Amino acid sequence: MRMNRGFYTIMLAQFFSSLADNALLIACIAVLTVMKSPPWMTPLLKLFFVVSYVLLAAFVGAFADAFPKGRVMFATNLIKIFGCGLMFFNIHPLLAYGVVGFGAAAYSPAKYGLLTELLPAEKLVAANGWIEGLTVISIILGTMMGGALVNPQVTAMLLKFDFPVIAGSLDTTSDTALLVIIGAYVIAAIFNLNIPDTYARYKKQAHSPLKLVADFATCCTVLWKDKLGQISLSVTTLTWGAAATLQFIVLKWAEKSLHMQLDKAAILQGVVALGMALGAAAAASLVPLKRSLTVMPMGIVMGLVVISMTMVHSVWVAYPLLIAIGALGGYFVVPMNALLQHRGYVLMSAGHSIAVQNFNENMSVLTMLVLYACMVKLNLDVNYVIVLFGVFLAGMMLLIMRWHAANQRRFDTVALIGEHRH
Repeated sequence: MRMNRGFYTIMLAQFFSSLADNALLIACIAVLTVMKSPPWMTPLLKLFFVVSYVLLAAFVGAFADAFPKGRVMFATNLIKIFGCGLMFFNIHPLLAYGVVGFGAAAYSPAKYGLLTELLPAEKLVAANGWIEGLTVISIILGTMMGGALVNPQVTAMLLKFDFPVIAGSLDTTSDTALLVIIGAYVIAAIFNLNIPDTYARYKKQAHSPLKLVADFATCCTVLWKDKLGQISLSVTTLTWGAAATLQFIVLKWAEKSLHMQLDKAAILQGVVALGMALGAAAAASLVPLKRSLTVMPMGIVMGLVVISMTMVHSVWVAYPLLIAIGALGGYFVVPMNALLQHRGYVLMSAGHSIAVQNFNENMSVLTMLVLYACMVKLNLDVNYVIVLFGVFLAGMMLLIMRWHAANQRRFDTVALIGEHRH
């Protein structure tokens, strides 16, 4: 399915920005290790990153709708560069990564809002498949890049290069890693500047914080009351919370069950992401928007397959298993994401609907990461954590499917999917 040129520019901007985000996460984990920080602090990195999505949710949607979205993406990418640069001045990784998360929180409504402005509804599943697939490839390459950048041999090689202006101040693994990561953010910013203006304009945005919070609360209520919105929002909220937690579970599992160091374990995160890219690509080509709700059973299967990780102690068995887990996740979340974006655009503006989605999904991320950090703090065996995680995911997906079945008995949900904005 052919897309316009602006869509491909968005994809490239998203790729490099996400590449840098994921490389920076591994670099921050390495810095925490050097600092001899307690193990429960590692999952808090992601928590600090996503807390802005929750705290700023009422404001970033209005901000994204108030200006051309390409310019919003450029400005927020500069915030990411600033956050990354803070680590050169020995700012704690949690705080620095939190500033990067601040930029990412405002970046997201602009990025996904652009899709609904540029493309018709029937292209949204395919577009989401492309975006999620490319994002996942950036996660693979970003985690691998982060793992490589914290490798002492790679650091030694990079320090031999004569970087202009700042060469004399680079003397540690983290310094060289940060410089390369900032380079990726700069490339993303250049693509941001080349995103075309869609000329979609919305009513003048409120400036009063109280009014913005009230508008946001109204948007939340509208989406949760909608019979399609509530199901797709439930699935994506559960999935992204689970995906964020799985990132850290895989690292801990690789350390305990596969006896892998951080730079090697980071590759396993990339393997899960590769599976997600394959699943996303399959969904983009096989699942039209009107059949998006039929993929929900894959969530139950994913939860059950996760539990089988407890029986794996070989890297060569781990690779196909993690690809399968990722593929199941990618296959069922992409259609649900597209459905949620379509319903949000029908019911409200693009930026506001994505902000509502981000708020709910990242509340789930925060909650699940806090629970995981508590389990690590209690020294719970990683296999027990995996079983609890898999049972929770499968059980919640079963409850959401029963909720949807109850809705179907009362409404023609397929007719709702076909509804267009007037």
